[in-house]
Amino acid sequence: MAKKGKKPPTNAELEILRKLWDRGPSTVREIFRDLNEERPTGYTTVLKIMQIMTEKGLLTCDKSVRPQIYQVVRSKVHTQRQLLTELLDKVFSGSPGNLVLQALSSRKATPDERRKIRELLDKLEKES
Repeated sequence: MAKKGKKPPTNAELEILRKLWDRGPSTVREIFRDLNEERPTGYTTVLKIMQIMTEKGLLTCDKSVRPQIYQVVRSKVHTQRQLLTELLDKVFSGSPGNLVLQALSSRKATPDERRKIRELLDKLEKES
């Protein structure tokens, strides 16, 4: 069995995490309303997923208040790095270069993104 908080979030869990990262600590009803703006979702479905996320260690739940308040355990950056590491290992044999090359050849980067990439490459060059 996966360790608490170590199993990567599912797509449905990622949708909820995005809402919580944007909103901050929230009730199930608030997340349900936000998700419903994008596509119809059942309240009990959102509730169950958030309960499972709490069991997995992705969320905490303050049961001392009503309605209960949920919040994320890990930051957005931490979760992105976890998913990226998994993708690197599974798809790109651990090669960040191959991942970047594929990403840049499949989608256009904005001028700001290209500038940041150049700055990062320059920084890495200086460090090595």
